[in-house]
Amino acid sequence: MGECPCRAKRGGRMSSAETATAAAPDARTERRAKRIAKNLTSFAREHGGSADAVVEYVGAVATRIVVVGADGAWGDQVAPSYAVGRRAAELAGLTLHENFEGELGLKVKTGEYEWKRMAGIQLGG
Repeated sequence: MGECPCRAKRGGRMSSAETATAAAPDARTERRAKRIAKNLTSFAREHGGSADAVVEYVGAVATRIVVVGADGAWGDQVAPSYAVGRRAAELAGLTLHENFEGELGLKVKTGEYEWKRMAGIQLGG
């Protein structure tokens, strides 16, 4: 790939406007991640002091962070992108997993609501 012609004219340097534009997505990602991390940290604190998480794509425009507390309670939080979701989980100090299988799945404690809901789906309700 060739260099951008506008940069070549300035000896390869980026203008201050280009620098600000290039840095903007990272700053925005960080702000969004910090906002979501507050919720994740609160969840972990309320459910045993620590939590595990899986960050998974929900489609082209969102990411779901599934969180399992030390006490087995679980919940989720939606983030606008995978980068934001992963960074939020990191900022919250969650233990990240690649998938929701094995030990992480076994930690989840399901209640009466979940069992009724699952049975309803099986029974067409």
